[in-house]
Amino acid sequence: MSTAEELSGKRVTVAGLGVSGIPAAKVLHGLGAIVTVVNDGDDARARAQAAELEALGITVRLGDGATLPEGTGLIVTAPGWRPDKPLFLAAAEAGVEIWGDVELAWRLREPGAAPWLAVTGTNGKTTTVRMLASILEAAGLRTAAVGNIGVSLLDAVTGPEKYDVLAVELSSYQLHWAPSLRAHSAAVLNLAPDHIDWHGSMEAYTADKGRIYEGNTVACVYNAADGATEDLVRAADVEEGCRAIGFTLGAPGPSQLGVVDGILVDRAFVENRHKQAQELAEAADVEPPAPHNIANALAAAALARAYGVPPAAVRDGLRAFRPDPHRIEKVAEVADVGYVDDSKATNTHAAEASLAAYDPIVWIAGGLAKGATFGELVRKSAKRLRGVVLIGADRALIAEALARHAPEVPVVDLDRTDTGAMSAAVREAAQLARPGDTVLLAPACASMDMFANYNKRGEAFADAVRTLAAERA
Repeated sequence: MSTAEELSGKRVTVAGLGVSGIPAAKVLHGLGAIVTVVNDGDDARARAQAAELEALGITVRLGDGATLPEGTGLIVTAPGWRPDKPLFLAAAEAGVEIWGDVELAWRLREPGAAPWLAVTGTNGKTTTVRMLASILEAAGLRTAAVGNIGVSLLDAVTGPEKYDVLAVELSSYQLHWAPSLRAHSAAVLNLAPDHIDWHGSMEAYTADKGRIYEGNTVACVYNAADGATEDLVRAADVEEGCRAIGFTLGAPGPSQLGVVDGILVDRAFVENRHKQAQELAEAADVEPPAPHNIANALAAAALARAYGVPPAAVRDGLRAFRPDPHRIEKVAEVADVGYVDDSKATNTHAAEASLAAYDPIVWIAGGLAKGATFGELVRKSAKRLRGVVLIGADRALIAEALARHAPEVPVVDLDRTDTGAMSAAVREAAQLARPGDTVLLAPACASMDMFANYNKRGEAFADAVRTLAAERA
């Protein structure tokens, strides 16, 4: 029997409303499953979502996400629900299997369906997947950026659109709940401490990331500068003939992609990789050409080449690509000072990559630290810093790191969280900056202490910069 046939008449509990739970409930209901949705929250938004599902005949239970509904034969969970939730502990005792929405989408694929080129990592996933989709489109392939981005995987798999290949972004949460996923090729971009509270340890977080390589058929793409990603490749159980493909910002060795004299080159998918290299694109074709973004482009190119995409499509796809807002996005230049919005740099690993792209820098940082420490970040970046403006709830942690590792760098500590705080931060940064400097918003922290999300934080920064520019015009 197919998965769809097995689900017909089965009692399935969907854990969580929202961007993954609602599509999962609808798909399962459409397949004839007897669906109950459970949700911890019971606010106005949840009640509106529940009403939408109940109108279809789906049972929704708000305010109780802990109790296993009677007769449940399968749980399909939103990726953010932690493995130690009481609902899942009860499921384990009852012998009930737990899938994520990615697992459900994988199992519902029809024979001969579009293969998946999958990407994970602590930082850079969305940019890399969107670059990959742009390259695939430039090759004339029907594709979409899906998963933890853009189109829902369930919609891509069960909808009427027929794809040749899918560019799939996967978070560590999604991979945890997707045990049977087997990609055509996959990449782990980098590994740094993140979401440790959810996974329980760095080892568990790393292991969940490594699931993306299991069963790969053509290529496991790793970061040559991050040995932990190569270790995951070595540990993976892959199909016979699957290759390890590295990417590096330096000159590539055999079975690697890298950079030579400002040219992105391929020594992996060429006839004689020991003696030949194929030019793919210029570093200037990547927007912006910051080092970590060049690394993203190489990973995307490696996956595309693993699928058989020609070199010209790599070049054309990278030229056509434009990053999402708030990712090392230049807002303006005011009095010969550049202002760059990297509000998406919500952890120290992302902020380190952003800081490495500019020199000298007036750094705007701070927010919710999520348990992070900042000593190593400051130590590595100290020589680039002209000054620092600190905002947010956990700014004292960054201030302490600056006092230890960069005591000569001027620091402005803004003790305010009102709507004008970002404007004040930009003005303080402008006072510290000199012509040729870059004022960089790379907070190294989450935004929710002051803003709804990192997008709103970035918009506040951009608005403040534009106001400053208008005043000084």
